[in-house]
Amino acid sequence: MTEYDTESQVTDAQHAALRLANVDEATRDAALESIADAIRDHEGEIREANATDVQEAEAMLERGEYTQALVDRLKLNDAKLESIAEMVESVAQQDDPLGETLAARELDADLELYKVAVPIGVVGTIFESRPDALVQIAALALKSGNAVILKGGSEASESNRVLYELIREATAELPDGWVQLIEAHEEVDALLEMDDKVDLLMPRGSSEFVSYIQNNTQIPVLGHTEGICHVYVDEAADLEQAEEIAFDAKVQYPAVCNAVETLLVDDSVAETFLPAIVERYEAVGVELRGDEATREIVDVGEATDDDWDSEYGDLELSIKVVSDVYEAVEHVNAHGSKHTESIVTEDAETAELFMTGIDAASVFHNASTRFADGYRYGLGAEVGISTGKIHARGPVGLAGLTTYKYYLEGDGQLVATYAGDDARAFTHEDFDGEWTPGRLADE
Repeated sequence: MTEYDTESQVTDAQHAALRLANVDEATRDAALESIADAIRDHEGEIREANATDVQEAEAMLERGEYTQALVDRLKLNDAKLESIAEMVESVAQQDDPLGETLAARELDADLELYKVAVPIGVVGTIFESRPDALVQIAALALKSGNAVILKGGSEASESNRVLYELIREATAELPDGWVQLIEAHEEVDALLEMDDKVDLLMPRGSSEFVSYIQNNTQIPVLGHTEGICHVYVDEAADLEQAEEIAFDAKVQYPAVCNAVETLLVDDSVAETFLPAIVERYEAVGVELRGDEATREIVDVGEATDDDWDSEYGDLELSIKVVSDVYEAVEHVNAHGSKHTESIVTEDAETAELFMTGIDAASVFHNASTRFADGYRYGLGAEVGISTGKIHARGPVGLAGLTTYKYYLEGDGQLVATYAGDDARAFTHEDFDGEWTPGRLADE
């Protein structure tokens, strides 16, 4: 596609966004149900396209150009497709994020101000490897009334094309152009220049990739880079529970950003805890590295300084013995990626110290880091994880794809009335109420 084509797509999305913002919830939900049905009805077609992508990716893996983690994220089987369809349905079942009155304030008699949730507008998303991400993002954009520009990785191009066409056809009743697919690198570069048409970019990928996006656009960027997550086993931990949590956080699905990459263990329990968890890790093929104190207890490889800053995305893990919770907090804040951190302890005071002292979007107590997910948080799904602190943080679901407007309902009031020596005073009283157009006129 040429740059002109990309500009046309984005312009179409911009026009569609204005119309989609006024599409009622029932219509949006029905469109989501149609997407779920289309995925189930075309499983064979999707699997065939995905097989082409996987075959090429495995060839690239053999040449050392792709990682096993990337190939794993790429694969779609029947169970995964059903989970994708269920995810779309769960988004449809979420409460409507639009039109909610976030605050209401009387400025004066018959002069009422409402803060109301509305769509952001046009959201551009650039993601890698996982074709299910395309469906997640499209579903959330639709439910929240946003037009969306989708750019997946070339490794999933066949899968993405089929899924995109199914979504487009299933939502033919919606404003034309609400969902767009771009593919080439040149199209991304063109997209980055369209700050007058695109309201938000959400990249999902490597640090270098996200930094490139941030440095080459004036469009607001919301996203995260690495998922360098930690589990800290405190001196007051239930060690059986700690073992289960540490194992799940690494092994349950090591290729994702909320999998643990470094295990921190208090030195008072290290000799008791480490042999059992290391044996269990090694039994399933986890490659382990440890600091000097760890290697005095168990036979693992030597961890380097680079390991503490590495997102493996695979069956690899670094282990460090720390003196107390304060050292654990210091290590996490120095090497973590502000994604998700967890402490295992039966001491509530220590848990509070860790949880309030850590700078991360999600901090857990006695739970696996793998719970950091929009679906598991009850958000229906997620566009991605935001490790920043502005607008949205953590799993970005429907609420993260909305902004707000102020609506003022009056009855002929003038600012001049509230200025000068005889100025009328504002009441400025908050009240419980929902905005409806022309509410005062109807009374």
